[in-house]
Amino acid sequence: MTKALPQAPPQAPKLGSARLLFLLGPAFVAAIAYVDPGNVAANLTSGAKFGYLLVWVLVTANLMAMMIQYQSAKLGLVTGKSLPELLGERLRPAARRAFWLQAELTAMATDLAEVIGGAIALNLLFQLPLPLGGLIVGLISMAMLAVQNRYGQRRFESVIVFLLLVITIGFLFGLVVNPPDAGEASAGLLPRFDGSESVLLAASMLGATVMPHAIYLHSALARDRHRPAGTEEPTASGLRQLVKATRFDVVIALLLAGTVNIGMLLLAASTLRGVDGTDTIEGAHQAISFSLGPAVGVVFGIGLLASGLASTSVGCYAGATVMSGLLTFRVPLLLRRVISLIPALLLLIAGVDPTWALVISQMALSFGIPFALFPLLRLTSNRKLMGEYRDGLALRLASICSAILIIVLNLALVWLTIAG
Repeated sequence: MTKALPQAPPQAPKLGSARLLFLLGPAFVAAIAYVDPGNVAANLTSGAKFGYLLVWVLVTANLMAMMIQYQSAKLGLVTGKSLPELLGERLRPAARRAFWLQAELTAMATDLAEVIGGAIALNLLFQLPLPLGGLIVGLISMAMLAVQNRYGQRRFESVIVFLLLVITIGFLFGLVVNPPDAGEASAGLLPRFDGSESVLLAASMLGATVMPHAIYLHSALARDRHRPAGTEEPTASGLRQLVKATRFDVVIALLLAGTVNIGMLLLAASTLRGVDGTDTIEGAHQAISFSLGPAVGVVFGIGLLASGLASTSVGCYAGATVMSGLLTFRVPLLLRRVISLIPALLLLIAGVDPTWALVISQMALSFGIPFALFPLLRLTSNRKLMGEYRDGLALRLASICSAILIIVLNLALVWLTIAG
């Protein structure tokens, strides 16, 4: 009688490349927050005024963003709940409402930048008045949100990824025509400032790159995509694969977004430095068209329009996620889109300088980052909540250093503003 050979214990199936690609998507939606019109204003202004000086700010901010977005997505995957939902369970009613209020204010600042940026793009491309352009951006974003409502997250992700590709081409095309100086760009990796205005811009760039609403949203995006309501919890091996796929998703999406941001600064430093009037997006567009040709200017305008359309939809989605997690009621996405559109339209009708409004809105966002970041770090460091997926020591230390850097920049910004 032949003796049966002992069988090896079953192993989790490997995450093949086809399966991995199928799992990508949530991070690309979150990444839109990192290439919105506020980034355009902050990065172009920085490059035009200070050349390559603040390249290090964008590199540092992008590395921080990769780490933070991975932690947010991991939290949603492991717990099956979004960051706002977890906070809503742990905060007392008064604290929960106060936390929602500050989160809502940062969401309003985000939406302000996105609608204004899209309006500027329509003005540059078709000479439409800014208020009319803002209204059109709002209506198109409503149509995009209707896609999400009717066809689900995956179809919405496809639309956003397409717009992200348009944004990438639009903002990097000029670098092909006029490549930056590699030596000067490398020198910009050395951390330093040049006066109070450079600190102001650094805080604005940081606020535009590490986005509070993206931190809240990514946990919900990962949860809704991979652990939708009504489905069974993933097995231990399945969850391990999802976390691995999410890590890859975040790295690819944020690497693309970071490349676009750095590319915008390099384009401004190589093309716009010392040119009068380039402290506004309109002036920068005019200078780019004059220096590199009208075709480059048109491609840049299309990239800006795609940025405004995609980011305003994602921002509204994020605001709804925060509200539903922290409050006991929710406002329908399309109604929320209408309500959040009003402040931006009023500013455009009042004739407020749009680029100034963009930079100030990004500065305001930097003050909202710690309110999203510290709870995230505390939750992802909780062994009881996260189990084997609790943040390791290196990740916890890096996260704390990131939070300290953000706070220091904000305090410096407040001091410089008070001191004039």
